[in-house]
Amino acid sequence: MLIRQNWGLFIKLSRIYRCIAMATYLIGDVQGCDQALGLLLERIGFSPSRDHIYLLGDLVNRGPNSLAVLRRCMRWADCIHPVLGNHDLHLLASAYGVRKGKRDTLKAVLSAPERTQLLDWLAQQPLVRHLRSSKQQDLLLLHAGVLPQWSLQNTLRYAQEVQNWLRSPADLPHFLRHMYGNTPNYWQEDWQGFERLRVIVNALTRLRFCSPTGVMDFDSAEHSDAAPSGLLPWFDCPQRQTQNCVIAFGHWSTLGLLERPHLIGLDTGCVWGGALSAMRIDMQDFSQRQLYQIPCPQAQKPGA
Repeated sequence: MLIRQNWGLFIKLSRIYRCIAMATYLIGDVQGCDQALGLLLERIGFSPSRDHIYLLGDLVNRGPNSLAVLRRCMRWADCIHPVLGNHDLHLLASAYGVRKGKRDTLKAVLSAPERTQLLDWLAQQPLVRHLRSSKQQDLLLLHAGVLPQWSLQNTLRYAQEVQNWLRSPADLPHFLRHMYGNTPNYWQEDWQGFERLRVIVNALTRLRFCSPTGVMDFDSAEHSDAAPSGLLPWFDCPQRQTQNCVIAFGHWSTLGLLERPHLIGLDTGCVWGGALSAMRIDMQDFSQRQLYQIPCPQAQKPGA
């Protein structure tokens, strides 16, 4: 009996130790707000030798210090794991002279002495990441959304097609010159070439609203309750094949914090004067979560 009691105590202590020993956090759109990111990491007691951070895209742009964000991420590359968002791709396009935005705050990155290393590191990051809990639950990490026709495995496969171009120094400039555009705005498995790649990029980094069959809209950025006629948030499509997978995403600041059993939306408008949000998830059970937030000074005015 004594051995059984001691063994039970050992199991409980082991579980507590594992929780103390390592934590996994998801963080929404930073967009160059390095001071807020630093405060949030202090708030959660982040240890780069112990914990893992997953950033849900848009590390850079619009905020005041994109260079510091990238330097922090590169310094802790073993424990900070981003996915790429539309602003991160925009930085790569800007570096190759393909694109420039009126409200860009990327000059310090593009003129940094380690510019080449920063951009090379960024181009190596994936569009999606996949985690699995001890209970065999799937967690898909991406910036914007996923089309209703795509299964988990197909989403990973399609993202890899784009990543193969991003990670090839010879192919990257050519890809960036053909990346932009709103067409095609729906998925067909037999799409080829840059049309196919553009649909994948737009879904994973720009999608908010679409039709029930997955025709994408790129004009509307309202809250999900204000969906234009005939459209609905991508995550509410009735036949979405990833419904049984937990999906964490950013990109949609007007949506704000969203938490459902299979959805975690973490863009809480840091750059617009909202908050920077982190969700701690239990790698044994993704339903076990804890939210942390840091209020942020406004770096940009919406609609300016």
